[in-house]
Amino acid sequence: MLSSIMEGGGSSSSSGGYDPHHHLHGVSGGASGGYSPTAPSSASPSRYESQKRRDWNTFGQYLKNQRPPVPLSQCTCQHVLEFLRYLDQFGKTKVHLPGCMFYGQPDPPAPCACPLRQAWGSLDSLIGRLRAAYEEHGGSPETNPFAGSAIRVYLKEVRDCQAKARGIPYKKKKKKPAFSGGIGGGSGGGSSHQDHASSPSPSLSSSPDSMMIRFS
Repeated sequence: MLSSIMEGGGSSSSSGGYDPHHHLHGVSGGASGGYSPTAPSSASPSRYESQKRRDWNTFGQYLKNQRPPVPLSQCTCQHVLEFLRYLDQFGKTKVHLPGCMFYGQPDPPAPCACPLRQAWGSLDSLIGRLRAAYEEHGGSPETNPFAGSAIRVYLKEVRDCQAKARGIPYKKKKKKPAFSGGIGGGSGGGSSHQDHASSPSPSLSSSPDSMMIRFS
């Protein structure tokens, strides 16, 4: 479900490409047991919609591969957290450990043995797409396992941990101030809020990992 990652020879991060479809057998053909995608429309889907469908199918296949298989109706936040941790094995972002001499350095001069992980921005974007897909497939917002507080806490922990380890502080986007309207009292330049699921994560442009379920 997640995808893309690039290689950066021996520095704090690398990028390349990973397609979980290759590791979760049969994803490209959809999964049985309630995981089938929506019927294709006559118009070509957008890149976001195509990625969201692939992510949804990949997660469905992941649940199906569990022993015993987990029906989507019984999926919980815990299954989602386990899925995110499972994806770390395919990560391409170097995350230095506290004992590493390069801990906190954005551009280490040499390679080290610290693990590679999925970038938090990729995970954040993935969760946004899966949260939307769950409700589009009939799931209730009240029981959406991708919208639970445990997921938000986990993503924040990953973000903070990676920022410290890589020496790249996370800077939250500042909201543009709304202009007070002149005659008529309307606001004239305020930025409207967009769902994070449909817009790229603030760190995706600078992160080597961007997830599509391919992570990118």
